[in-house]
Amino acid sequence: MIEPRILKGFRDMLPQDERIRLRLQDILQRVFRSYGFVPIDTPLLEYTEILLGKGGGETDKQIYRFEDHGGRDVALRFDLTVPFARFMAAHYSELPLPFKRFHMAKVFRGENTQRGRYREFTQCDFDIVGVDSVSADFEILNLMADSFAALGTTGISLRVSHRGLFNQLLDRLGIAGETTEVLRLVDKLRKIGADKVREGLIALADDQAAEDILAFIQPLDNNQATLENMIRLAGGESAAAARLRGVLELATESSMAADVVLDPSITRGLDYYTGIVFETFLSDLPQIGSVCSGGRYNDLAGLYTKQLLPGVGASIGLDRLLAGLDELSRLPQLGPETQVLVFCLQEDCLSACHRVAGLLRADGWRVEVYPEAKKLPKQFAFAEKRGIPLGIIIGPEEQEAGTANLKDLRTRETIDGIPVAHISHQLRELAPEFSVSARHGGDSGL
Repeated sequence: MIEPRILKGFRDMLPQDERIRLRLQDILQRVFRSYGFVPIDTPLLEYTEILLGKGGGETDKQIYRFEDHGGRDVALRFDLTVPFARFMAAHYSELPLPFKRFHMAKVFRGENTQRGRYREFTQCDFDIVGVDSVSADFEILNLMADSFAALGTTGISLRVSHRGLFNQLLDRLGIAGETTEVLRLVDKLRKIGADKVREGLIALADDQAAEDILAFIQPLDNNQATLENMIRLAGGESAAAARLRGVLELATESSMAADVVLDPSITRGLDYYTGIVFETFLSDLPQIGSVCSGGRYNDLAGLYTKQLLPGVGASIGLDRLLAGLDELSRLPQLGPETQVLVFCLQEDCLSACHRVAGLLRADGWRVEVYPEAKKLPKQFAFAEKRGIPLGIIIGPEEQEAGTANLKDLRTRETIDGIPVAHISHQLRELAPEFSVSARHGGDSGL
């Protein structure tokens, strides 16, 4: 016998968990489409050279890399942004620019597992490519806010900063050559604390540079004060400062103003970001980390083409978000997957059972036919275990008369002799809370 085990950091998804995940993806897809974003897909496997060195040294160590049967050096994608840059380089002549895409798929990183962090996980990405403007930057931030609102996820903090302004500070301090290491060190501020970051910065530069960087990444009382402090320490006004100010002004005039925080410690650990950067936290559970992050990456596609393809986007980490909502007891409550069970009394009645089930499905109900003639108590027990609220019973007499008996399995109420053509109407009368969601393909209770 082979032990039915799975690799560390990978998971099986039981039906209830997978239903919730698919429900969230369905909601997000509708929000993305409302902004004009269109779906794409890319392969799980890429040539290793496509992925290697694009996220940074730490990410390179986490890539699942191997030689395939054809002797090719290949790797599993570690995010959806780098494959998207390759995709754009290959297909930009076939696509309208600016191009707005969304992509929901699994990615893989061989990192240390912890709460909400797995080695196989789902990302929900949305990006705008082909334009470098304050409007595009703000639209991604706005879409982040609308996505969480549609999911019913309250108590979020949308944190923004700008990598260009941080680079301006490092240029002034004369340590631009240490940009990558400084950014990665600052990115770990929440994990290791200010003292450890100071020690690392002193090792890379000097005491004064370390103090200036720590002063730069410290949020002040409000966004305006924080921005003025960042600009002063970075050496004055610049295109980066103007872009960040423009996004903040648009955010201030929007419905999400209270949730947007200018946080200069947000740098993002991946190397390809060049401009504005985003991270989103659950206010009641910040320790779980960012549940949605991203930013502007103007040079990434340039690794694969001479065509200028500036981009900006963000990614919702669905598994981490679900882990956080679970811990906060905020997971959506879904209605029953199957709403109606047609009981099987005799094999001779199967034709009528399946015909009625087909009619109900055509009217939007989710219906099962019990697959064999068993005693009714056993079928009732099956329905109860599955949480099926409604039942239909068709015996020889009902089949002959073209009727059915309807049973509310929650109250045990029975209505006999309903003409087949009227069953769907009677179900809506009996259980309107299911019929509305059924006709629209949704789940009740979300």
